[in-house]
Amino acid sequence: MPDVTPSPKRVCSTAALQETDGLRKHVSFSERRFDPSKLPVDMLRVYTSLKERFDEEYALLFVFNMQTAMEMHRAWNMTLLTSKTLKKCSEMVGLRMTWELGVIKLKFFMEDGDFELQRKVPYDYDSEFQDMDMFMRIASALYSGHLTVHEALLFQEEAKQGKHTAKTGLFIRDYPGRLIVLPAMSSTCAVIFFGGTHKEAGVAALCGLVTGLLEYGLLRVGGEATLLIDLAVGLFTGVIGSLFWELHEPKYCLVSIFMGTLYWFFYGTAFVVGLVEILAGELETGVTRFMAVSIKTFVLCVMACFGMLLTVTNPAQVWNDQAQYCGTIDLAVDWPQYSRILLYVGCSAAVLGQYRFRLEQYWRGLLVQLAGYEVQFQVSRYFVDSRRDTGIKDNLDVMASNVCGAAASVVTACFLSAMMDKINSIYYAQLLQRGAHRDETDSKLDDILYGCISGVVKCFNCIGIGRKHDQHMLELEKKLYQQSKEVKDKDHPRSDIKLEPEEEDLLLDTIVYAESMNIWAMLMPAVYQLVPGSMIARMWFNTIIPPMDGSDENTFAGLMVTSISLALGLIVGEAIVETFAGIVHLCCGSKKEQEQEKDFEAYDLGMVGSAPDDNVSEESAWQL
Repeated sequence: MPDVTPSPKRVCSTAALQETDGLRKHVSFSERRFDPSKLPVDMLRVYTSLKERFDEEYALLFVFNMQTAMEMHRAWNMTLLTSKTLKKCSEMVGLRMTWELGVIKLKFFMEDGDFELQRKVPYDYDSEFQDMDMFMRIASALYSGHLTVHEALLFQEEAKQGKHTAKTGLFIRDYPGRLIVLPAMSSTCAVIFFGGTHKEAGVAALCGLVTGLLEYGLLRVGGEATLLIDLAVGLFTGVIGSLFWELHEPKYCLVSIFMGTLYWFFYGTAFVVGLVEILAGELETGVTRFMAVSIKTFVLCVMACFGMLLTVTNPAQVWNDQAQYCGTIDLAVDWPQYSRILLYVGCSAAVLGQYRFRLEQYWRGLLVQLAGYEVQFQVSRYFVDSRRDTGIKDNLDVMASNVCGAAASVVTACFLSAMMDKINSIYYAQLLQRGAHRDETDSKLDDILYGCISGVVKCFNCIGIGRKHDQHMLELEKKLYQQSKEVKDKDHPRSDIKLEPEEEDLLLDTIVYAESMNIWAMLMPAVYQLVPGSMIARMWFNTIIPPMDGSDENTFAGLMVTSISLALGLIVGEAIVETFAGIVHLCCGSKKEQEQEKDFEAYDLGMVGSAPDDNVSEESAWQL
């Protein structure tokens, strides 16, 4: 007979859901069943064994946790954050599971190593059609006691199919809609980051459009053809930029064109994430990621140079001659401040499009991006101006500006998250009947907040960028409130709340979206713009075509100073937020609130306090 061991009490059982979610006591949900037969053969085998040994729910929790890890890793490729999410979920639902998360290869272990599954999960932002933190929201809703494991697994399937995304979001997050975003990002990056003029911006936009068409075509072909994306992108960027140099007067700065176009394809964020992992003790993944990003960038640079070789007669001479046309404008001097900021906002909007950010949440991402950039810019200008007459040249200004800029992004993201979580908690409490209804409370502020957010939802849907589910939920809320009153009325015959199947789907959608947006969803685009992906490219270009004057700018030293200072800035920013939050809760919060807050400390960013094996319980024997 199989050794059937009782599993721990879990918050996702039906009985537990009724205890934690008041709406579950009254709404008669139709039974939703996830079909395990669709699972891969090896995962199905483990599922079957766990089901026999424990129960169906426990086995499905393993499937859910593993799929959450794969989708988060594919979308963000951040081992520290994914590991903390899995650890939190495993602890809350009583799941005996451990894991090893590499850069590409993921390993999952169950029941002291009785079962082991491995997956290769490539770095792929196209993993999900939702906003970046959708799978974290689903996991949070599950272990917070608002979803059953069947509902959570089905919601994961629907999320990957795009059923919970606005039509405009689906359009901009996939080709051909992304052909609008790529040229916009290429042209603005060429100016704001690489000192290009309107001429270089125009050529970069053309290169962006061509490279976007190439990527779109190769993705449509699929299979081995996708391996040619970097080769084709680098080659055609080199050819187009060199043709404009050869055939047009006045000449162009090729650095601005190349860097602005290829910025889309640089994994600069992964470079800094690798350094953060090294600092946190994840040496294997950190070093592997560091090398992988460097090699990928090298391939892009080699192919761009090969494109020059096919187009001009003396590529080395052209590359050195074009340097005199670069850096001809100073944004701080030649541009009004509002123009510089507007240009950066335009670039930031394009980056948010690359990251499939929800359109109605753009304002959050833009504020975080702008805070990091402006602090970085102003600190850098301060050091430059203070040393203008001394002639001293060092990297202290780079270090200070990057630490301050990254820390400012983290603090801004955390502040916006805390503010919006408070506001959304009032809004969703009304929608989901989790507290006193606005007709039952004297708080005018709650009524105003609910009315404002409802108005924004209707406005976004009116202009076509919002989710229809959000607007339909406003209409469903009236029905829920009315039937909730009838259920609570002892003189009324109603005993439960009856919903149509589509209304149940709508309610589950709202339950997931009521969970907090993860801070990394707002922070990642800002980090992407701060990181030195282009500096890696500069180092490789100087390696392929050394400067003819024999000058050595020590690009590698600048690269390391920039990268390490940004990684430290992220850690410093999180430490500042956690310290401030700890002081506030120590002084103002109750003991229970402090304990609840402690459960979520360092969870959102996953950097401070990380350790190589923090997902493994100190009690090696799990008492199965």
